Formats: sequence, C-alpha cells, structure tokens
Amino acid sequence: MFRVKIVDKIAEEGLELFGGNFAVSADQADPHAIVVRSSEIDTDAWPSLLAVARAGAGVNNITVKKATERGICVLNAPGANANAVAELVFIMLGISARNIHLGIDFCKGLAGLPAASLKEKVEAHKKEFRGFELAGRTLGVLGLGQIGLRVANAGLGHGMRVLGFDPFPSLANIHQLSAEVGLARSINELLSQAEILTLHVPLSDKTRGLVNRDFLAGLKDGAILVNYSRGEIVDESAVLAALDSGKLAGYLTDFPSAAVVEHPGVICSPHLGASTSESEEQCARMAVGQLIAYLEYGSVGRSVNFPTAESIPAANVHSRLIMINRDVPGMIGFASQAIGAGNVNIGSYLNESNGVIGYNIIDVESAIPEAVLAAINKHPGVIRTRIINYG
Repeated sequence: MFRVKIVDKIAEEGLELFGGNFAVSADQADPHAIVVRSSEIDTDAWPSLLAVARAGAGVNNITVKKATERGICVLNAPGANANAVAELVFIMLGISARNIHLGIDFCKGLAGLPAASLKEKVEAHKKEFRGFELAGRTLGVLGLGQIGLRVANAGLGHGMRVLGFDPFPSLANIHQLSAEVGLARSINELLSQAEILTLHVPLSDKTRGLVNRDFLAGLKDGAILVNYSRGEIVDESAVLAALDSGKLAGYLTDFPSAAVVEHPGVICSPHLGASTSESEEQCARMAVGQLIAYLEYGSVGRSVNFPTAESIPAANVHSRLIMINRDVPGMIGFASQAIGAGNVNIGSYLNESNGVIGYNIIDVESAIPEAVLAAINKHPGVIRTRIINYG
C-alpha cells in the first residue's frame, strides 16, 4: 500500500486514477509520494518519500537538488496547461492593444446616467481608448516549448509576423511549429525585431533575472513585453525604468507584485495561466498517471531529475530491482555481478542516464536475497534502491 499525500487542490479527475493499492489523503505524515500544485515542498521533510508529482510544468517550488541527492524522482506535467496559457496570452494582448481595461473602467463610471447623456459621453470619449491591431506586428517568442510553440502558431492566425528563438529546442516541439514561423539565430536577433516579445522559458539559475537592463536595451523602442512564464525571470526594476523612459510601451504579466501593480504601463492578471477546469484536469491526470507508473513499476516518464526509463514487467518476472546511482562508469557491470553472485537470474536489464543520474530497471525471475541488496547499497555510487515484487 503506497501512502500518497495531496498538497493543494488537485482535480478529482486525476485523483480518481488511484486504485486500491494507494492510501491517498492530505494528512499523510510520512508519504511515499506527494502530489502538489504550487505549495513549497522540501523533499527532506519526509523520510519515506520516493517521488513528488507536480500537477503543472514548473518545479521551482520543489527542492529538486535535494531530491536528486536522495534518489527521489520529481515528475511534472509539461504541456498539460499549454493551451490555457497560450489562450490567455492573446486575451491579454487584445486587452492591452485595444485599451479594453481602460474602456471597461470608463463604462462602469457611466452607471446611473440617463440614456441620452450616456450615449453622448460614449461618443465623446471613445477616441481616448483608440488602440492598434495585432495583425501586421512582429511577435517575438522566446522559448519554443509546448506553450511557446502554441503562442507562435496562434500569432500567425492573428495575422502577425512571428519570429521564435530557443537555445535548446526540442525536435518534437519544432516539428509542431508552423513552417511560417521564422527562427532567429540568437536572442539579440529576436529582440531587435520584436514589437511584442513574449517569454516562455523555464525558471532556472540561467534564466533568473534574464530580462535586465541590457536585455531590454536590445528591444525595439516602444515594444510590449509579455511575461506568462515566471515572475523571477524579469528584473522588475529594469522593466519599470524601461516603461518610464518609453523604451517599453507596456508590460503584461501573470505575476503581480508590490513593485508593478500600481504602474499605469503594467497590466497584471492574478496568476491565472493554468486556471481553467480543462487545464487543471489534464495536469492532475498526467501527474497522477506518471506517479502510479513510478510507484508500481519504477517507470520514469516526464521527470526533471531522472532519465526517461519506461518498462512493463513480463509475466515471468518475480521481482523488479530499481537502482538509482551516480552516473559513473562500471555500475551496470557491478550490479549484474552482484545479482549473479546471489544466484539470481536477470530476465532483463534497462539502463538510462541523463549525465547525472543512472537509472536501472532490473527484472529478475526469483526473489532477491537481502545480502545481494545490502551489497549493492554499500557501493559508493549507489544513491538508492528499491524492490517491487510481483511474484
């Protein structure tokens, strides 16, 4: 019986996937696994923890480095909320381009006026909210993951010229990108041409504070910056200075802060990127589905710290040994010899590596003696092992 702790509100459509082999609740004191959305998770807080599944893409709320050091798999759900975020980007662009937010506030101020007076004020003031059309503008998309590629393709549908850049593009994502989307060779090329720049890069040590004064200096004068990625990617003081100088015409963000909410050039939404019923359901289903596969079979799908290693045991498999090790030479031979020395026959051996972690799924046709497991765990390169019994 696997103990699963639920943190935050997770869509029931995902939680319903857990079967009778799982004890699922919010009050598990020492869980084997955690399902989380946005709460902070310190993986060192739970001794028996095997995996954390984030019902979303970003994992900056999880102590991934600590998890890796303890052999805890961190799973996420990339792409499950991509459509929701991409749609919201264009909703907010439309609001900004046509000054809809100002127009709505103006109309609310007309409440209670006689019909003739109301009509007169509308006709007299509507020119104050004149905006511009997105069609014909150059949209720069920084980051061509599942969200970025959808934004880029949708930009073409709005009649925009679209230019994208990703320093480490996924071939699978690029195949989904329209051939009409231009690809910049560098960030500088992207910045120099974008009239609207939208950010879709993950938060990491390399991207934290990426949008600083030097970055903004490379943009066309009067550009609009859109951040529906992560708040920490942007140096807010640099953005506010660019707005005040006219370098930026506007800043659209899903991450309100005390520094930006009062500036007239900023339009904020309250972290609504993935807040649709469809997105929450898809994120929950993907996260829970991966978690079940990891706990029951040791299969790794979409993990941010472990390599992909997916395998279903054959009918004759008695036990499955999972060995998580540092990516150093000789580990496959060591494990094979240790198992063979215990007179255990290996049915299949799957090894995958991401350059940091070696992940091994070893199927055997009999029980694994405690002495064999102890010998494997003594190796300095081994981080963690676990046995999943089927016999």
